[in-house]
Amino acid sequence: MVSVVQNVAIDCSDAYELACFWSRVTGRPVDPEGRPGDPEVQVLLEEGPLLHFNQVPEPKAVKNRIHLCLRPDTTREQEVERLLGLGATLVADRRSSDGTGWAVLADPEGNEFCVLRSASDRAARPS
Repeated sequence: MVSVVQNVAIDCSDAYELACFWSRVTGRPVDPEGRPGDPEVQVLLEEGPLLHFNQVPEPKAVKNRIHLCLRPDTTREQEVERLLGLGATLVADRRSSDGTGWAVLADPEGNEFCVLRSASDRAARPS
Protein backbone atom coordinates (compact mmCIF):
# COMPACT_ATOMS: atom_id res chain seq x y z
CA MET A 1 0.00 0.00 0.00
CA VAL A 2 1.07 3.57 -0.69
CA SER A 3 -0.40 7.04 -0.53
CA VAL A 4 -0.36 9.46 -3.45
CA VAL A 5 0.25 13.16 -2.86
CA GLN A 6 -2.96 14.89 -3.99
CA ASN A 7 -1.97 18.49 -3.35
CA VAL A 8 0.41 20.80 -1.55
CA ALA A 9 -1.66 22.93 0.82
CA ILE A 10 -0.58 26.50 1.52
CA ASP A 11 -2.29 28.41 4.32
CA CYS A 12 -2.98 32.07 3.55
CA SER A 13 -5.25 35.01 4.30
CA ASP A 14 -6.56 35.43 0.72
CA ALA A 15 -6.74 32.13 -1.14
CA TYR A 16 -7.82 33.57 -4.48
CA GLU A 17 -5.20 36.33 -4.61
CA LEU A 18 -2.37 34.01 -3.60
CA ALA A 19 -3.55 31.41 -6.14
CA CYS A 20 -3.43 34.13 -8.81
CA PHE A 21 0.17 34.98 -7.83
CA TRP A 22 1.21 31.31 -8.06
CA SER A 23 -0.69 30.95 -11.33
CA ARG A 24 1.55 33.69 -12.77
CA VAL A 25 4.64 32.04 -11.26
CA THR A 26 3.89 28.61 -12.74
CA GLY A 27 2.11 29.68 -15.92
CA ARG A 28 -0.72 27.32 -14.98
CA PRO A 29 -4.38 28.27 -14.52
CA VAL A 30 -6.36 28.88 -11.37
CA ASP A 31 -9.18 26.34 -11.12
CA PRO A 32 -12.02 27.88 -13.16
CA GLU A 33 -14.38 27.34 -10.22
CA GLY A 34 -12.23 29.59 -8.00
CA ARG A 35 -13.57 33.08 -7.27
CA PRO A 36 -12.41 36.09 -5.24
CA GLY A 37 -13.36 35.55 -1.60
CA ASP A 38 -13.39 31.73 -1.85
CA PRO A 39 -11.76 30.12 1.20
CA GLU A 40 -10.08 27.44 -0.94
CA VAL A 41 -8.66 27.84 -4.45
CA GLN A 42 -6.35 25.60 -6.48
CA VAL A 43 -3.76 26.09 -9.20
CA LEU A 44 -3.93 23.28 -11.72
CA LEU A 45 -0.37 22.17 -12.38
CA GLU A 46 0.39 20.24 -15.55
CA GLU A 47 2.02 17.38 -13.64
CA GLY A 48 2.10 16.28 -10.04
CA PRO A 49 0.00 17.48 -7.14
CA LEU A 50 -2.17 20.59 -7.21
CA LEU A 51 -1.30 23.77 -5.34
CA HIS A 52 -4.15 24.19 -2.86
CA PHE A 53 -4.56 27.58 -1.15
CA ASN A 54 -6.50 27.43 2.08
CA GLN A 55 -7.69 30.56 3.87
CA VAL A 56 -6.89 30.58 7.60
CA PRO A 57 -7.50 33.27 10.24
CA GLU A 58 -4.00 33.45 11.70
CA PRO A 59 -1.05 35.15 9.94
CA LYS A 60 2.18 33.35 9.07
CA ALA A 61 4.41 33.46 12.15
CA VAL A 62 7.59 31.43 11.52
CA LYS A 63 9.76 30.00 8.75
CA ASN A 64 8.11 27.35 6.59
CA ARG A 65 8.99 23.77 7.51
CA ILE A 66 8.15 22.70 3.96
CA HIS A 67 8.55 24.81 0.84
CA LEU A 68 8.53 24.67 -2.94
CA CYS A 69 11.75 24.65 -4.97
CA LEU A 70 11.43 25.98 -8.50
CA ARG A 71 13.69 25.09 -11.43
CA PRO A 72 13.14 27.75 -14.11
CA ASP A 73 13.19 27.14 -17.85
CA THR A 74 15.18 30.39 -18.25
CA THR A 75 18.24 31.23 -16.16
CA ARG A 76 17.99 31.43 -12.39
CA GLU A 77 18.83 35.15 -12.53
CA GLN A 78 16.11 35.92 -15.09
CA GLU A 79 13.55 33.98 -13.05
CA VAL A 80 14.47 35.73 -9.80
CA GLU A 81 13.98 39.10 -11.51
CA ARG A 82 10.65 37.99 -13.03
CA LEU A 83 9.34 36.76 -9.69
CA LEU A 84 10.42 39.92 -7.89
CA GLY A 85 8.46 41.83 -10.55
CA LEU A 86 5.38 39.69 -9.78
CA GLY A 87 5.50 40.67 -6.10
CA ALA A 88 7.88 38.18 -4.50
CA THR A 89 10.55 39.41 -2.08
CA LEU A 90 14.14 38.25 -1.63
CA VAL A 91 14.54 36.56 1.76
CA ALA A 92 18.06 35.10 1.50
CA ASP A 93 20.62 35.07 -1.28
CA ARG A 94 22.36 31.69 -1.32
CA ARG A 95 23.88 32.26 -4.78
CA SER A 96 27.64 31.87 -4.92
CA SER A 97 30.13 33.82 -7.00
CA ASP A 98 30.93 30.61 -8.92
CA GLY A 99 27.30 30.44 -10.18
CA THR A 100 26.11 27.69 -7.86
CA GLY A 101 23.48 28.06 -5.15
CA TRP A 102 19.92 29.31 -5.03
CA ALA A 103 17.79 32.28 -4.06
CA VAL A 104 15.19 32.15 -1.28
CA LEU A 105 12.16 34.28 -2.06
CA ALA A 106 8.79 34.78 -0.38
CA ASP A 107 5.38 35.10 -1.99
CA PRO A 108 3.15 38.11 -1.15
CA GLU A 109 2.01 36.41 2.09
CA GLY A 110 5.53 35.54 3.24
CA ASN A 111 5.67 31.85 2.27
CA GLU A 112 9.28 31.03 1.39
CA PHE A 113 10.31 29.22 -1.78
CA CYS A 114 13.61 28.63 -3.57
CA VAL A 115 14.71 29.35 -7.12
CA LEU A 116 17.29 26.80 -8.19
CA ARG A 117 19.70 26.87 -11.11
CA SER A 118 18.12 26.10 -14.46
CA ALA A 119 19.26 23.26 -16.72
CA SER A 120 21.19 25.78 -18.82
CA ASP A 121 22.83 27.23 -15.67
CA ARG A 122 23.84 23.73 -14.60
CA ALA A 123 25.18 22.83 -18.06
CA ALA A 124 27.28 26.00 -18.12
CA ARG A 125 28.71 25.34 -14.64
CA PRO A 126 28.31 21.82 -13.24
CA SER A 127 28.43 21.02 -9.49
